[in-house]
Amino acid sequence: MVKLMDPELLQQAAITYSYVFLWIGLSAGVILFNKYLLSDYGFPYPVALTMIHMGFCSVVAALVVRVFKWIPSNNMEVEVYMRSVVPIGFLYAVVLWLGNTAYLYLSVSFIQMLKALSPVSVFLVGSLAGTEIFTVATLSNMIVVTVGVLIASYGEINFVIIGVVVQLASILCESTRLTLVQILLQRKGLKLNPFTTMYYISPACFAFLAIPFAIFEYEQMKQDSSLKFDLGLFTLNACMALALNLAVFLLIGKTSALSMNVAGVVKDWLLIGLSVWLFSAPVSSLSLEGYLLAFLGVCYYNYSKIQNAAGVKVDPKDAPSKDVLLEEGRPKL
Repeated sequence: MVKLMDPELLQQAAITYSYVFLWIGLSAGVILFNKYLLSDYGFPYPVALTMIHMGFCSVVAALVVRVFKWIPSNNMEVEVYMRSVVPIGFLYAVVLWLGNTAYLYLSVSFIQMLKALSPVSVFLVGSLAGTEIFTVATLSNMIVVTVGVLIASYGEINFVIIGVVVQLASILCESTRLTLVQILLQRKGLKLNPFTTMYYISPACFAFLAIPFAIFEYEQMKQDSSLKFDLGLFTLNACMALALNLAVFLLIGKTSALSMNVAGVVKDWLLIGLSVWLFSAPVSSLSLEGYLLAFLGVCYYNYSKIQNAAGVKVDPKDAPSKDVLLEEGRPKL
């Protein structure tokens, strides 16, 4: 019998929880940092900010993989890269662009409430692509989450339709991207770690972001006399974005994607509280009640996945879908 205070068990638990708290801290930190730069600091250019992140990740990954060769590359064939990786890079560029743009219109707290729809979107897209198993039980669970988000949206004080549409489009593109990633890893048999992922994906993402940057932001930034850009501040922001990607891999590698899903709901509540505290974002009681309903739906969804992962026998018609990576806390491909 394992002793209750077994030092080895306590050490393993401490390490596991340190990974969880590291990811929660970095994920929340990057979101709040981006919100500050885009809305309060004086840099309302989401595409440019995202390009800084992707350019920084591209340079670091190239140094690690090609220059110093600390991590071997997969020597991916050009055909595989063009057919499989480039579409993922395009969708990731759109996700980051739209996701950061939403911070110009909506509060962090409300965006986190809308992100509760991520499992719904992944489930629907995955069902169409064949990576998810469609069941009535899971669909019912998704309906509960959707109703909760609708109630939260109805109670939102600062409801801006453009921001909501942009955020929902970001969620849909992210779901499609994750489905393509799952297909790439499972059906193509590729093994990608964070650095090889950044090495292949980040330059493609940077190139796709250059298009909307040239169309929407370049001239505006040139003429913006009030533009503020502190090199140290933006370098720190890019380093945090890079660290978040590495923390995601560390958490999944040492625990599981399910652990991150469960930790994600804790992070959402933390961000809602921090948004109210740091940015004085108003949150109505109706919004909190709606999000609580969606939150319980997501918790049950994660519980079903944990049951499935643990090998608990359930009725086939109620079998939960396969575990997939949800939201921006999953490997940022």
